Amino acid sequence: MATSSFKMPEDFLEKIATLSGKTEEIIPKVLEAGGEVVKARVKANLEAIIGSDTKLPSRTTGELVNALGVSPSGIDRNGNHDVKVGFDEPRKDGESNAKIANILEYGKSGQRAKPFLKPAKTASKNACIEAMKRKLEEEISKI
Repeated sequence: MATSSFKMPEDFLEKIATLSGKTEEIIPKVLEAGGEVVKARVKANLEAIIGSDTKLPSRTTGELVNALGVSPSGIDRNGNHDVKVGFDEPRKDGESNAKIANILEYGKSGQRAKPFLKPAKTASKNACIEAMKRKLEEEISKI
């Protein structure tokens, strides 16, 4: 049986070795960069639908939009790194931001759905991936 071998460039091997020691530092930065892209799209969609097509004048306070944020990077129970785009709690009026966002997204009796999360997820997917790639390349170039 024929065999072959090749030698990797020394500088490449050094970067890979250094990278493996810094993954816990780099991964959160990369994920947060992607989370910010998704957050911007969710915010734009949310601002566009709040107060639109209502029978009564809008009573929006801006609290839901201001509560939107990206969580710090964490590790889930399966050992995967993640960030979450969502709403801080609680509101000043005692209601839940998650409840209000759910009603806007899916509607309720007498109130039609005004999806803003699912379209944001779909629309921001490629931009999020590109932002994370850029951040990863930036972090690797610092090594």
